Amino acid sequence: MKDMDLFQLGLGLETGAQEEDTVSGVMPANVNAAAGILDDSRDDHFIRRDGDVFAGTHLIIEVVNGHGLDDEARIQQAFRDCVTECGATLLHIHTHKFSPQGVSGVAVLAESHISVHTWPEIGYGAFDVFMCGDAEPWRAVDVLKAAFGTDDVRVRELRRGSGLVTETGLAA
Repeated sequence: MKDMDLFQLGLGLETGAQEEDTVSGVMPANVNAAAGILDDSRDDHFIRRDGDVFAGTHLIIEVVNGHGLDDEARIQQAFRDCVTECGATLLHIHTHKFSPQGVSGVAVLAESHISVHTWPEIGYGAFDVFMCGDAEPWRAVDVLKAAFGTDDVRVRELRRGSGLVTETGLAA
């Protein structure tokens, strides 16, 4: 494989993984994965809000009566605009145009991802925006409204990992 092929697969990127993680893909038995998960000495990117500790905010966003949902370039630009507006870091965008219509795609972020599947024939786009750390995923809502020319955007929020992680490690 060429270096670019490896990059597109996500290989060769600096991940911060320890050598023992990358050799076999398995942590040694003597390592407690929960120990120090929220240690102040490491940047864990977990969010602490309203007494809750969670991995990230996952928005399920439904674009209704949208326009341009069959346009790959428009969707890719909407991804880029969301990344910029939310303060995230873009790693890669991949989209696929279906025949006769529809687009699926994902923007892989350092903070997680944005994904979409569209049904342009009915003006519907199903977006997921999942971000951890300091990124602000709620800012994507107005970007998507503008990008697809609709005020009818419906959102549900999930706090991924809520209740599973505490200040001292994994919950029992």
